[in-house]
Amino acid sequence: MTVEPIRLGTRGSRLALLQAEQVRDRLIAAHPALAAEGAVRIVEIRTTGDKVQDRALAEIGDKGLFVKELEEALLDRRVDAAVHSMKDVPTRLPAGFEIAALLEGADPRDAFVSPRAARLEDLPEGAVIASASVRRLAQALERRPDLRTTLIRGNVQTRLRKLEEGLADATFLAKAGLDRLGTPEVATRVLEPEEMMPAVAQGVIGVEIREEDARMRDLLAPLDHGPTASRVEAERALLAALDGSCRTPIGALAEFETGGALRLRALIAMPDGSTIWRTERRGLALDAAAMGRDAGEELRALADPACFADES
Repeated sequence: MTVEPIRLGTRGSRLALLQAEQVRDRLIAAHPALAAEGAVRIVEIRTTGDKVQDRALAEIGDKGLFVKELEEALLDRRVDAAVHSMKDVPTRLPAGFEIAALLEGADPRDAFVSPRAARLEDLPEGAVIASASVRRLAQALERRPDLRTTLIRGNVQTRLRKLEEGLADATFLAKAGLDRLGTPEVATRVLEPEEMMPAVAQGVIGVEIREEDARMRDLLAPLDHGPTASRVEAERALLAALDGSCRTPIGALAEFETGGALRLRALIAMPDGSTIWRTERRGLALDAAAMGRDAGEELRALADPACFADES
């Protein structure tokens, strides 16, 4: 039987390719006919966020810097599905697109990485922390306002090399990324959410399709992980209520507790870490979106308007 090939679009980084391979392998496991040679192809597409490495994300655009070109490829039918890190996906998709599957989430936590100290607290006074994430920097500065900050972007290897070259004393990386790359030992310390709240949907792989494509929706259905979908629904509803951008330090984590309750913790911060507002919700999975909206509206009312002053 001839199988119509499936083209999975992804960014060209090593981590993005590994994520696309994970989607491919799960598709084949769910649909053995797709194991035929060439039945599932991975198409690399460079995004704006990949092309510009010397500036902060907020300076080169805003939401969707790692998504836009993949959606253009979907629209032009160069690919049948786009594989994303969900933390990069704007809360409002363009008309005609949908997230058809969310794979089971990996470890959502951040990792502290430093050749000089075992913990953030152990860095010398005035040490330099490097990151492109305003969320990570704000939370680090809340605990260590004496630290200096600098921009660092690029893949994991690039960031580690900059540390080795002495351009910074520490940085932060997503634990899920290190695990997928097979380099968990890079983490000097894994940070609990109480120490650093993760980004919305951190560690979750999502697959986007054209709404009209019933074939891809059906093929991807077995890959969709219900509990992860509920968690992401709560976190992204919160982000949508805050209308947060890459200029706004926002963190959120929804987790299922023993007994089945969904617990959502979230924060919004001043970029310099001088003030951080936090909130929490508990409820049923079916109320995930409502929980997220309610928590987001509370934080928006509490936060200093300066948190949103530069958003467009």
